[in-house]
Amino acid sequence: QLQASGGGLVQAGDSLRLSCVASGDTFSNHDMGWFRQAPGNEREFVAVRGRTGGATYYADSVNDRFIISRDNVKNTVYLQMNSLKPDDTAVYYCAAGRHAAANSVVAAHILGYEYWGRGTQVTVSS
Repeated sequence: QLQASGGGLVQAGDSLRLSCVASGDTFSNHDMGWFRQAPGNEREFVAVRGRTGGATYYADSVNDRFIISRDNVKNTVYLQMNSLKPDDTAVYYCAAGRHAAANSVVAAHILGYEYWGRGTQVTVSS
């Protein structure tokens, strides 16, 4: 139900935009988020945006560099990643949670999301 795309190999300081298309019912009824997982690390929260576009939360590590947005016509959530660093290298996953954007604590926990897409690899070289 979720299909992420847009990953690739970039250099430090570059920008990249990830996209995630969801089925209509899933997109309209769920808050949409992004997580990432680097080799040997646990999956970590990146950002979430509420279904109405109001509530938005970011991980401290990406705040002021990444922007999450959603297009309710295209059923797509985006993650605009700017000023990329080698530490941003990971597989990025989009996820949908009915109440994921209720608050920052729920947003950051993987149990707040019912649906997950297959990841897209982002590699940032130094």
